[in-house]
Amino acid sequence: MNIVVTGATSGVGMAIVRKLCAQGHIVFATGRSEAGLHALKVIGATAIKADLTQPNDQEALMIQLPDVDCVILCAGVGDFSGFSSQTDDSIQQMIAVNVTATALLARRFTTKMLAQGYGQLIFIGSQAGKVATPKAVVYAATKHAIVGLANGLRLELAPHHIIVTAIHPGPIDTPFLHKADSTNRYKKAVANVLLSPEKVADETIKVIGTSKREVNLPRIMGLTSKMYQLAPAFIETIGKSFFYKK
Repeated sequence: MNIVVTGATSGVGMAIVRKLCAQGHIVFATGRSEAGLHALKVIGATAIKADLTQPNDQEALMIQLPDVDCVILCAGVGDFSGFSSQTDDSIQQMIAVNVTATALLARRFTTKMLAQGYGQLIFIGSQAGKVATPKAVVYAATKHAIVGLANGLRLELAPHHIIVTAIHPGPIDTPFLHKADSTNRYKKAVANVLLSPEKVADETIKVIGTSKREVNLPRIMGLTSKMYQLAPAFIETIGKSFFYKK
């Protein structure tokens, strides 16, 4: 298969590319880190440097690609600090990367797949998109947007034989967590449900070529998000103390 992976220079994206290349897929991987791009080339991917918040970079990416079977949209940033202390730049960056860039790129690939007559879009969302928590206010809002984007697009593209799948992991043990929270308090608070990037990569790869609607990881957090729909006040109460112990 021809597979595109964004946000591939570290964390889950890198783990997905490594496993896909090992399986013999043709992988086109994007990112901004020179070191990460070099690592992608070493493991057999076609590495394409791109800042996906820039429409020109998105257009340049599309020109370089053949017909693709699957696109895995991994790129994302976070800031796990108090909302009132976040800067304008931090808020704008989360929206630009997590929502705007993802939606614009998904639209470009949607157009390409409609012309092909087939394809699959896989969004790497987050459990934060199902249940928001303190100190992840804007990040949760951006992932709520991805839930809506994936759900609506799935219905719109179904008649055209294009599959839309969402992967909603809980916290993952990657450099993303340290960048989002340099105090490391968040990582310590969620240690019992912390996922490995390899686990998320494995579960993502499993859905390629299937009609799976979404995957929630770990299972306990998937159950929590369902309970939230039934008893939001209760889940919000216990969620505060679980995720952010003082």
